[in-house]
Amino acid sequence: MIDTLIIGGGSAGCVLAARLSVDPEHRVQLLEAGPVSTDPAVLLDATRMPIGHESPWVWRYPVTLAGEVTGNIVRGKVIGGSGAVNGGYFVRATAADFAAWSKELDGWSFDAVLPAYRRLERDHDFGDQPGHGTTGPIPVRRTAVPAPLSCEFASACTALGLPLIPDLNAVPGTGPTDGFGPVPWNIEDGRRVDTGSAYLAPALARPNLTVTSAVLVTRIRFHGTRAIGVDYMHEGKSGALDADRIVLCAGAIESAALLLRSGIGDPERLRALDIPVVHPAPVGAGFSDHPEIGIDYRFDPSHSTAEGIPLEYVLELDDVEIRPYAVTFTPYTQRLGVALMRPHSEGVLRLRSADPTVPPHIDYRYLSEAADRIRLREAVTAAREILHAIPLVHAPESIPDDAWLHANLATSQHLSGTCRMGGADDERAVVDEQCRVHGTTGLSVVDLSVVPVPLSRGPQATTVLIAERVAEYLT
Repeated sequence: MIDTLIIGGGSAGCVLAARLSVDPEHRVQLLEAGPVSTDPAVLLDATRMPIGHESPWVWRYPVTLAGEVTGNIVRGKVIGGSGAVNGGYFVRATAADFAAWSKELDGWSFDAVLPAYRRLERDHDFGDQPGHGTTGPIPVRRTAVPAPLSCEFASACTALGLPLIPDLNAVPGTGPTDGFGPVPWNIEDGRRVDTGSAYLAPALARPNLTVTSAVLVTRIRFHGTRAIGVDYMHEGKSGALDADRIVLCAGAIESAALLLRSGIGDPERLRALDIPVVHPAPVGAGFSDHPEIGIDYRFDPSHSTAEGIPLEYVLELDDVEIRPYAVTFTPYTQRLGVALMRPHSEGVLRLRSADPTVPPHIDYRYLSEAADRIRLREAVTAAREILHAIPLVHAPESIPDDAWLHANLATSQHLSGTCRMGGADDERAVVDEQCRVHGTTGLSVVDLSVVPVPLSRGPQATTVLIAERVAEYLT
C-alpha cells in the first residue's frame, strides 16, 4: 500500500515527494502527466522558455480573458511543472499578502511562513541578511550584468525619483515597498533550477520513492467521503492505485478539474455531466490572476537583446508591477508589461465534459470590475511616463480607454485560488488551513489553487513555500 500518492510532479509535488520520502518507512509515489524530458538542455537553458507550439512539456488551454477577448494559456507538463519552463522569476509574496491571507484563517501570517521561505532558498546575494536562507535547495540570484535596456529602465526610474529596492525579497521594514529593483531568479550559471532538479532529483535513489511519468489521473476513487485511490491512463491502458492518502499537486487548473471529475464540486453542474456527487464544494467558483497590458515600443536596435533572461528588473507601485522585458518578442520591438497584481475581478473554471482529455472552461472575467479598469488606465499612464524618460525609445501614443485596454489585454498566467483555503464555515473554501479538502478524509490539495487572496508577486516562490509548509503537516 502507498502511504502518500502525489498527483502532479510540478513545483509543489516535487517538494512534497522529497520531503515526505525522507522517512524511509513512508512509501511515496509521484504520478506526473508529462513525458520524461528527452532534451534536458532545453529545459535548463534559462534564456529560453520552451512553451512554443511544438513543445511537449506544456498543457494548453483556450480561455476567455474578457467579453469577446479570447486567448490561450500554457502550464508546465513535465517534472518541475511550470517552474521548468518559466522565466525564473522567484519573488516572495508580500507581508500585506499574508496579512490578507491571515484574515481568512490563522497560521499563514508572514511571520508564520518566513521559516519555510528561509528553508527553501540559498540566496547568493543577501543570504546573510535577516529573513534569508543560505542552505536551501533553490538558488536565488539577481542580475550582475543587466542588459542595456534594463539599465536604461533603472536610470529612468531613478530620474523620476523612484527608489531602488536592492532586495525584493527583503523582510518587512528594511526598505521601501514601492520602487524598482533587480528580479530574484531561481537561476544558477545560466540554468533554470526548478524543484524537479533541486528537490526531487537528489531523492530519486530512495527505495521508498517511486516516480512515474506520462500518467493521466482520470478520477479519485472514494469509499463514502474517504479518498482511497485513483484511476489513471498510462500508455493507452487504464489502471488503478490505492493509497492511504492522496495529495493533488497538479496546479490550479488540473487539481480543480480532477476534483470536479471526482465528484467534489457544484452538485447541479456535476449531475448535468453524469458525475456522481461525493461532496458539494465551490471548486473553481472564483479564481484570481494578474491581468497584464502589453505596451510595445521601439528601442535603439544596437541595444536590443535577442537572448538573455526574460525579466531582469521590475517596478512595484503598490498593486501594480511594471515589467521591462529584456527579450524581444518581434524584431527591434520591446514590450513593457503592466500587470495589476491585486485585481477585484474574479474568474470561473468549470468542466465542459467528464472526459479528462477535454480542457475545462476558463473564463477570467478580466476588467469586469470598474476599479480594475481605472487602476490599469492609471498604471499605463505611469508606464508611459517611464518610457518617455528613456532615450531613443519610440512608443506609440493612444488614449488608454476601456476599448484600448481590451485590445491590449493579456494575462500573466498566474492563475490561483480555484480550491481556496478557508475555514469550515467559509462558503468559498475548498480546503482547510492544512490544505485538507473539506468534507473528505485522506485527500489534500497542495499547490497554487489553495491561495485565498490575490498575490502581489508572481507565484513561483510562494508555490514552493506552500509545499514546504504543508510538508510539516503531512509528515
